[in-house]
Amino acid sequence: MVVALDRKRIVDEAVALLDAEGLESVTLRKLATRLGVQAPTLYWHLPNKAALITAIAEEVLTPSPAIPLTAGERWQDWLIALATRLRTALLAHPDGARVVSMAQLSHNMAAISELAMKTLVEQGLSLHRARLTVLTVERFTIGYALEEQAPRPPAEDFDLTAYTEAYPTVIAGITEYFAPGRTPDDLFHECVTLVVEGPG
Repeated sequence: MVVALDRKRIVDEAVALLDAEGLESVTLRKLATRLGVQAPTLYWHLPNKAALITAIAEEVLTPSPAIPLTAGERWQDWLIALATRLRTALLAHPDGARVVSMAQLSHNMAAISELAMKTLVEQGLSLHRARLTVLTVERFTIGYALEEQAPRPPAEDFDLTAYTEAYPTVIAGITEYFAPGRTPDDLFHECVTLVVEGPG
């Protein structure tokens, strides 16, 4: 039985390719091979690599991390939770943050921004302040996830002793933070809370 080639099947296969091999391997040529077609066949549905990346980004952000504010919930807590769900969605796929950051006019990302800005305006923030707040939180979250997903140098190529000697306060800060058993998730939460709430 031959399965019809439609846009959904192409995008689903592209996401599977991303998950299996990472963004560098997501090409129209390799995708066509996995689908058993010639690359030009894909152009009817996705005219170029940019369109493919945007389509994958829409899938990365499905379902949307945005959930409406509930009665009695502080907008600050709501926005922090939104950022946490966005990070989770990005980290669910290899290079998920890169994909979303490269997407051109992602409808799902725009929907997140729309709900976030509208929510903050309804909570009494000016449109200007709401936009700056949402933009800062979104870019912080995507940038944070980008760093988390960045490739690390091989351990044998990194001289920890020399690094510690050169940057003792940096190492002391890392050691102090994680000593009580805190996790990278805790670190993200504290950082994004600082972005939203400001210094305590």
